[in-house]
Amino acid sequence: MKRWGFLFFPAVSLGVGTLAGFLTRNSLNTVYPMLEKSPLTPPGWVFPLVWTVLYLLMGLGMALVVRRGGPEVRQALGLWGVQLGLNFCWSLLFFNGGLYFSALLCLVVLWVMILAMAGAFGAISRTAGLLQIPYLLWVAFAGYLNTAVWVLNL
Repeated sequence: MKRWGFLFFPAVSLGVGTLAGFLTRNSLNTVYPMLEKSPLTPPGWVFPLVWTVLYLLMGLGMALVVRRGGPEVRQALGLWGVQLGLNFCWSLLFFNGGLYFSALLCLVVLWVMILAMAGAFGAISRTAGLLQIPYLLWVAFAGYLNTAVWVLNL
């Protein structure tokens, strides 16, 4: 388990992101381009690139935690799973549902869960915890972008 975790956990993370992208593709191509957005919104090609890296980092972090082992791994695994679920739900709320305020609330909870996950990872493997910093920063920025869409499209 410990060696194949370096393939398994990144693959699961990427799989969740890929599924979210597949399920939201119609809205991404039709509704999202029509929305008023922040002037700081990056070009569209940036999002899949950044998310791919972040999914790989969260999976790699989980693999490092599992490799290290110990009684705390179960909690870290739970936090990893919950934040992946919230990440997935945000995509559906924002893109398919057009529920921008609900998506923002989901994003706030997601950010707190990522922080908890990074702390749990860091208690087991410092490197695994540090690998989550870009994810925390990106989700904070996504919160700003989500807020802008919500406010500008009332």
